[in-house]
Amino acid sequence: MSRSLNRQVPIVRMHAAAMAAAGQGRSVPTSPRVRRTVTWLAASAVLWLAGCAVGPDYVRPSVETPAAFKETGDWKLAEPSDAASKGDWWAIYQDPVLTDLMAQVNVDNQNIKVAEANYRQALALASQARAAFFPTIGADAGLTRASSRVSNTAVSGSGAGGISNSFSLSGTASWEPDIWGSVRRSVEAGNASAEASAADLANARLSAQALLAQNYFDLRVTDAQKALLVRTVAAYEQTLKLTQNQYAVGVAQRSDVIQAQTQLQSAQASVLDIEVTRAQLEHAIALLVGKAPAAFSLASTPLRAALPTVPVSLPSTLLERRPDIAAAERSVAAANAKIGVAKAAFFPTLSLSATGGFQSSSFANWLTLPSRFWSVGPALAATLFDGGLRRAQTDAAIAAYDAQVATYRQTVLTAFQAVEDNLAALNYLGRESAVQNQAVQSSREALQLILNQYKAGTVGFQNVLTAQTTAYTTERTALTILGRQFTANVLLVTALGGGWHGLPNEGENGTAKQADH
Repeated sequence: MSRSLNRQVPIVRMHAAAMAAAGQGRSVPTSPRVRRTVTWLAASAVLWLAGCAVGPDYVRPSVETPAAFKETGDWKLAEPSDAASKGDWWAIYQDPVLTDLMAQVNVDNQNIKVAEANYRQALALASQARAAFFPTIGADAGLTRASSRVSNTAVSGSGAGGISNSFSLSGTASWEPDIWGSVRRSVEAGNASAEASAADLANARLSAQALLAQNYFDLRVTDAQKALLVRTVAAYEQTLKLTQNQYAVGVAQRSDVIQAQTQLQSAQASVLDIEVTRAQLEHAIALLVGKAPAAFSLASTPLRAALPTVPVSLPSTLLERRPDIAAAERSVAAANAKIGVAKAAFFPTLSLSATGGFQSSSFANWLTLPSRFWSVGPALAATLFDGGLRRAQTDAAIAAYDAQVATYRQTVLTAFQAVEDNLAALNYLGRESAVQNQAVQSSREALQLILNQYKAGTVGFQNVLTAQTTAYTTERTALTILGRQFTANVLLVTALGGGWHGLPNEGENGTAKQADH
């Protein structure tokens, strides 16, 4: 390519000199055949060079990833992608209130609107880069009236003044062929940046949806804990009344009554304290759906959402659907294209320009054939010395690319960590929940037995306090574990880029079942 280029550039320069001379009215001693040959060779050089684009072609960086996640068993491979439809992933929880809130998030969340505006801006910048492929055409019209004084003799100092008019109407056209691929690389970078912005928009939407689901389930668990406290307060009131009756007949001591009162008042205070947590969660949900907290409220209802079962077989390639991974990968492609833009600055640029119009000092003769003028010709421009500016710009572009590659790989590794963390959490929390539920049943039975013994006078009141505290603590712990299970489930859905929707059912081995979406 370099040898051929060295042969073509002098020809282009010769043609440029000839056209410049023609524009100035000078003749060039060349025959028509030579001029046609020069024109053809110049056009051939432009078209041939237009197929070149300096800089490296993009190749997706490799990342060492396992075919399976550690925290599950065998795997079934699939080939999802970021553009695959994930459906309404929150439908797996079968909660109509959550579904209604999700619809509001998609429309009114302000962070999503910011990401959407950034995406439109990225599309506009990509269109701006594509505009450099086309010529620039302009028009100009003007009227000038001027006065001048011209001296006739230097000795006498006499002179004659005059007023002159100038009417002009012209059109211009210029075009810079993309010989070295600078424009193509800029368009490539713009398109990749727009795709990264689209992935950022999807990631902002998924993050808002996941945060809403977490806050919603925390709110429902808080409602369940409040209901537990209300039941506990009622039980403590009955215990206090029983103790007061026992004290009245001389069976219980005054200290027993005071301890029962203290236990009841502490539970009543906890009811008020949990209202603070609920109010803050409700305010957080209001912000996510784009409403002021004063204009939003959710009634207290039991937790009706179903905790979905995660399929045993989840392909690790589901991570390809994560929008943050897609955004990081597209940012690498944009950075790679910018290296080509920087390297193209080392080569000369060819620009083609043409001007034509009418110019006259008389309005009557303005738009007549004798008043016309025109000029046309190419020009080559090259920077011979810039103090290392272009080399520094290229080095900066390469460094930016290396940084984006590292960011992309770190994003992938972080995604694997998030999936593993939440798979492990769901695995162990499921076991813990089973054991804790057994503890709840045991504590309830123990409390009932001790209450009966206390009524019979065979045990002291301290045994009742201990049994009641244990029963309340075990039930509250069970609710806390349930809330952590919902949180881990939502985080797993987020870590997989929007759940496992679209995962094909397994065959006859039946080792996995697809969650119903």
